[in-house]
Amino acid sequence: MLLKNKKIAIIGGGPGGLTLARLLQLKGVDVKVYERDIDKNARVQGSPLDLHDDLGLAALRKAGLLDEFKKNYMPGADKETITNEKAEIFFSGHETKQTENFGHEHFRPEIDRGALRKILLDSLLSENIVWNSHFLSMEEQDEGWLLHFKNRERVYADIVIGADGANSKIRPYITGIKSFYTGITMLEGNVYEAEKSLPKISAILRGGKIMAFGNEKDILMGQKANNEIGFYASFKAEENWAEKSGLDFSDKIQLLDWFKTAYPEWSSIWYELFENTTTPFIPRPINCVPLDQTWKALPNLTMLGDAAHVMPPFAGEGVNMAMLDALELSECLTNNEHNSVQAAISFYEINMRKRASLIAQESLENGEKMHSENALNTMLDFFGGK
Repeated sequence: MLLKNKKIAIIGGGPGGLTLARLLQLKGVDVKVYERDIDKNARVQGSPLDLHDDLGLAALRKAGLLDEFKKNYMPGADKETITNEKAEIFFSGHETKQTENFGHEHFRPEIDRGALRKILLDSLLSENIVWNSHFLSMEEQDEGWLLHFKNRERVYADIVIGADGANSKIRPYITGIKSFYTGITMLEGNVYEAEKSLPKISAILRGGKIMAFGNEKDILMGQKANNEIGFYASFKAEENWAEKSGLDFSDKIQLLDWFKTAYPEWSSIWYELFENTTTPFIPRPINCVPLDQTWKALPNLTMLGDAAHVMPPFAGEGVNMAMLDALELSECLTNNEHNSVQAAISFYEINMRKRASLIAQESLENGEKMHSENALNTMLDFFGGK
């Protein structure tokens, strides 16, 4: 096997990096994940995820974790409700009977991001994840890399894999190609004890998702585990809007005033979100890699997920793509079909870039549709035609 007697370092402990670690661990590979968080409880784990049968679920199936997923997913959390800016309902998926249909291409069960991370972490040997590892830099040494961290001793690895997200520190060692700003910014918030804190919105949400469209702006939200709701106010803005806005994202009163000004036609029902969010709000400028990016494969370094192909979230494929990257990369490195690690990496990267480009294009187009004057009707047509 190509990885025999080699030390593999994965930088980043998100779904993609952890999935890869699990798959390599099953093959007996010496693999370690270096994650900058102090421990598994260090931060809130984002919004819920819907996994697709041929992407994220395929990776979990190969990793032997599908049964654990079935125990932890949230039935009904994939049910969409579409409203206008007045919170008037135009479409509800709650009227469709919920059926568990694993293996069907259109069955996309939702799971809380934290629950998925726990499944993956619990599947790893404790020595295969190294917490509190803030990556700083690395340099070539022998046929591998010497990795430097902010708060631990340097480490040698024969092969390094960047799974450290959109602001990857590994990516520049592979390519100088940078992502570009799409013109859309999302402001993220999280609300605890949502049924009590958000009675009007919870009555519309019903444990699923809401997509609200009006005046070229959106509010997107989803039910999380433990009675939490995560939401995004999504809008077109100039680059570096967050810095230029002068807003204190830890000040709920200030952010509510901003919402009233930026979303003037929107119902006061939405004020609940800003009045009850656990601060700080998190501004997220939406970037995308060029659709035609390419680079020469290296013999000991590659990347996956957002590090390789950050894209808008408007196709719902981000985590699914990262987990499929992990599946395909693990197969290339361990299936004995390539005569060198560099050939295996090259094969993986060529295919990864092709499919990522297609999804990125779809995501860009969807983002424009969702922030257009006719967004509500466009999305009603889409869901009505499903």
